[in-house]
Amino acid sequence: MREPIFVKQNAQKWERFENSQGRGPDELADSFIQITDDLAYAKTFYPKSKTTAYLNGLAGRFHQSIYKNKSEKGNRFITFWKYELPLLFYKHRKPLLYAFSFFMVFCLIGWLSAMYDENFVRLIMGDRYVDETNANIARGEPFGVYNSESEFLMFVGIAANNIYVSLVTFVSGIIFSVGSLYHLFRNGIMLGAFQYYFFSKGLGLQSVLVIWIHGTLEISAIVIAGGAGLVMGNSFLFPKTYTRMESLKKGAADGMKIAIGLVPIFLTAAFFEGFVTRHTHMPIWLSVGILGSSLLFMIWYVILYPRKIYKTAYGT
Repeated sequence: MREPIFVKQNAQKWERFENSQGRGPDELADSFIQITDDLAYAKTFYPKSKTTAYLNGLAGRFHQSIYKNKSEKGNRFITFWKYELPLLFYKHRKPLLYAFSFFMVFCLIGWLSAMYDENFVRLIMGDRYVDETNANIARGEPFGVYNSESEFLMFVGIAANNIYVSLVTFVSGIIFSVGSLYHLFRNGIMLGAFQYYFFSKGLGLQSVLVIWIHGTLEISAIVIAGGAGLVMGNSFLFPKTYTRMESLKKGAADGMKIAIGLVPIFLTAAFFEGFVTRHTHMPIWLSVGILGSSLLFMIWYVILYPRKIYKTAYGT
C-alpha cells in the first residue's frame, strides 16, 4: 500500500486517538494496541518516513499515559484483565466463534459415534474408566470417581493438566491452525462420547448437574485456547498487508495473551472439580446456581463485556 493511501485511511482514527489521551488507562488500552499495529506496519514499509516518526511519538505518549504511575506492575495487571484481554476477545471474535463451531460439530460426531458403535466409548474413554464407572453405577454412586482422592491433590493435578492441555492446544496452532483443530477434535469427540454414555445409562440430567459444575469453565477455556491457536495459525496463513513473519509475531503475541488469560479460569474450574463436584448429592438449586453463574460469566466476559467496552471507546 502506498504511504499516502495508508495515511488517508487512518488519519481520522489517529486524530481521534490523540484527542482521547485525557481519558483513563482503561479507555486507552485498545487505542494503544491499534497504534502499535499501525506503527509496526509503517516501520515495515515506510521505515524512514514522517508517518513512522509520528506514530512512534503517538505510541510513546499513549504508553506513558497508561503506565505513568509508580505502581506500574499492579496497574498493568489490572489493565490486562479489565481491558486488554476482553478487547482481544472482541478483536479475534471470529476465530473464537470458529473454534466453538468446530468443537460443537466434533462433540456431535462423538455423540453419534457412541450411539451407533457400542465399543466407541471404551475406545475413547478406556476400559478402566468405563469398568470403574459401571461399578460405581451398580452401587449407586455413578460419579464416585470425583471423590476417589483428596481434594487438594485432585485440585493440583487437574489444574496442572488443564493448563497444559490449553497451552498445547494453543501452541499447536502454529501448524497452520490444523494443530489446534486436531486438539479441539480430540476433546470434542471425547466430550460427545462421554455425555452420550451417561445419557444412555439414564443419568443424563444428573451428569449435567454434577459434571458441568466444573465443566462449564473448563470446556469453555479449552475452546478459547483453540481459538487462540487459530489466531496464531491464521496470522501466518492470511497476513493481509503485513509480511508473514510480522503477521505471525502479532498473531502469536495476541494468542499467547489469550492463552495466559485462561489460567485463572482453569484454576477456578479445578477448584470446583476438586472441592465441589465430589459432593454429588448437593441440592439441585446449588448445582444449577454454580453451573448457571459460570455460564453467565463466560458469556459476559468473553462476548458481552468486550463488545460494550469497544463501543464505549469508539462509539460504534
